[in-house]
Amino acid sequence: MKESFSVTVDLEDWYHIPSVCSSPYAVYKNVNEFFEKWHGRYDFLTEPTNRVLDILDEFNVTATFFVVADTVEHYPGLVESIVERGHELACHGLHHACKIDPETKTRLVSNQEFEQMTLLAKRILEKISGEKVVGYRAPNALIGGWMVDLLEQIGFKYDSSVSVNSLYNKTDSPLNKVSSFPYYPAKSRLEAGNDRNFIEFPWAYYQNGLKIPASGGPILRFLGAPLVLNGLIQSLKRGHTIFYFHPLDISCTRFPSIGKNRPFYWCIKGKLVENRIRHILKNLNEVKKICLRDYSGI
Repeated sequence: MKESFSVTVDLEDWYHIPSVCSSPYAVYKNVNEFFEKWHGRYDFLTEPTNRVLDILDEFNVTATFFVVADTVEHYPGLVESIVERGHELACHGLHHACKIDPETKTRLVSNQEFEQMTLLAKRILEKISGEKVVGYRAPNALIGGWMVDLLEQIGFKYDSSVSVNSLYNKTDSPLNKVSSFPYYPAKSRLEAGNDRNFIEFPWAYYQNGLKIPASGGPILRFLGAPLVLNGLIQSLKRGHTIFYFHPLDISCTRFPSIGKNRPFYWCIKGKLVENRIRHILKNLNEVKKICLRDYSGI
């Protein structure tokens, strides 16, 4: 087994998912419209995030938090508490909006729009963290090669959105030469290319004939800890890899029942998933864990 992996946390609330906001099939066209029209409780994020921070302290993990930048406005003090606990802030978009179509993978924004939104998000997070934000994860892991080129141009050093597996591909590239360890993406594509000043950190998968996504998130909720743990162990033998989850995954509170296309998305969560996260961290306790900014290639 190789020597390290990264624990990453996607900081977003229930309304950021594409069935509610900011996708071609969402109830609300964007987060701003959501806040204009929604009059119920919206904060289901603060309580589980505080528990995540305690879990990370318990296991002595310094994590990378991919933060949707508008949480700084709507959850005063929450992102600041992540910085105070010593974790890395990275960018998960301004409003968690899809940048490519989930079905066709065609772009939904221009280069200029992408640069403007992402730079604003970067600056918001840098003001909170007091240091450069160098990492990005595409909202909903929908990533295009053209986005990587622009990320590099505006000062990012890495992305962590690519999931190689036999079930789906959320990118605009075939990924034929991509595995579960870091690589330099080719210009304007997400295939493995030559050296550049930008690294892609793809996610873990478990291979047994098929390649099954095994990095965490919804897979952890629906398919359980053994698959994810075995996928992480197998991926560690290939090189540095990624484990990820959301604070919402461990929330014990029922979320508002609105949204299109994903009626069962949050049917498994809470203490059950928290125990799964603890099981994985306990079983990988002896493996070195580093935040992504500390990876030697950055």
